[in-house]
Amino acid sequence: MRQKLRAAWLAKIAVPTLLATAVVTAQGTGQSTPPPTPAPQTQQTVFTKTVNYYASDLRVRDSKNRFVPNLTKDDFEVYEDGIRQKVEVFYPVIGGRPMNAPQFSAAPARSTSGLILPKPRVQSDTSGRVFVILIDDMNIIGADSILARKVLKDIRNNLVQDNDLIGIVSSGYSSIEVDLTYDYNHVRLDEAIAKTMGSGMSPDEIIKANQTSEGPAGLRYMAHTAMKTANDILNRAAAMTDRRKAFIYISSGYDFNPFKDARLKYQQELYGMSTVRRDEASGASSSDIQNTDPSEYDNPFMKEGNRFAEADLVADLAELIRNANRANMTVYTVDPRGLIAGPSISGTTLSSREWGDYIRSTTDSLIALADNTGGFCICNTNDYLKGLERINNETSDYYMLGYNSSNPDPFKYVRRVEIKSKREGLTLDYRHEYSLKRPSKKPKK
Repeated sequence: MRQKLRAAWLAKIAVPTLLATAVVTAQGTGQSTPPPTPAPQTQQTVFTKTVNYYASDLRVRDSKNRFVPNLTKDDFEVYEDGIRQKVEVFYPVIGGRPMNAPQFSAAPARSTSGLILPKPRVQSDTSGRVFVILIDDMNIIGADSILARKVLKDIRNNLVQDNDLIGIVSSGYSSIEVDLTYDYNHVRLDEAIAKTMGSGMSPDEIIKANQTSEGPAGLRYMAHTAMKTANDILNRAAAMTDRRKAFIYISSGYDFNPFKDARLKYQQELYGMSTVRRDEASGASSSDIQNTDPSEYDNPFMKEGNRFAEADLVADLAELIRNANRANMTVYTVDPRGLIAGPSISGTTLSSREWGDYIRSTTDSLIALADNTGGFCICNTNDYLKGLERINNETSDYYMLGYNSSNPDPFKYVRRVEIKSKREGLTLDYRHEYSLKRPSKKPKK
């Protein structure tokens, strides 16, 4: 009985063994049949980023200011300092979504023999738009807080969408800090709007502030704090090179030495000072003195460090612009003051000349920051929707272009880029210049 059961068990396992043998050797011929060839696996091209890798968004418009689709890298010629470059990365971004974006790998790393490291993870996030909003509350006066909140609501309702990455930060009093995240239903943006509160100095506070060799006390500190916050954002954004980044900069602008004559007049009234002209001894009457240009007087706020205030402001803005271009980040400045008329009747009386100079200086600082980074300023207007619609169009449809520089001069840190279209009638908008990061000096031991 036991032998019969064993024979039946051997018969069951013999059938699949014979079938497997028949696959390898054809019965009756003795010829071997080759095993089936595995299907070839297609692998996507991986591009390597080096320290001299240049990436920029390229906006192409026709004569009617419409986006031009279906272009390839063969439709363009790229030059760096006059040297022809080979375009390695080129793909369209439609509606904020990249189409057929290539994979990237970092530059070859140093040898790690003896270490077992995990394979690098491929980034699966394909969000096309990145918005960083800076609320410069330290340079927005308290009375304009309502206007700043209205601007943020317009941005929420007409620009930012649920599938956009958004980061929000304030320069001071509002204490807002939201890292890049998907803000579904605008929860985080609504929280930022509710917390926004301007803490900038009003014209009356500027005039009555303690006067230093660098202008009203605290004024430059507030401006430098805002610019430091912006520079920190730009330095972190520089690592993200494969998508378009928009920097929404909400501020009332900067002027390091405003209202010189009004400040002098207040000091005279406060301390009983008298201001005389240098040529008063020549016999000029008091009425002549009152009717002359105030700049002819010995105004202490037009001397020493104050006379370099404009140059200092230009230098600070230039540094901010360089960092924005290095990070390939377009800055769009927004002035919450809107269309500005005369000074407030409740504040200190200012001459129309001084008020006009102040408005011109603060607005020009915002225009310079935006124009030199590929953006524009929504200034001197109460219609923010038109400007936000333009930002939405510029950040939705464009091309991403990149190459590894073949510039033979490794010590040329500022490099000029020129992109030419082989098709006629097209308008190209791109980053015309970029800067390499200078090597840090090692401290001496």
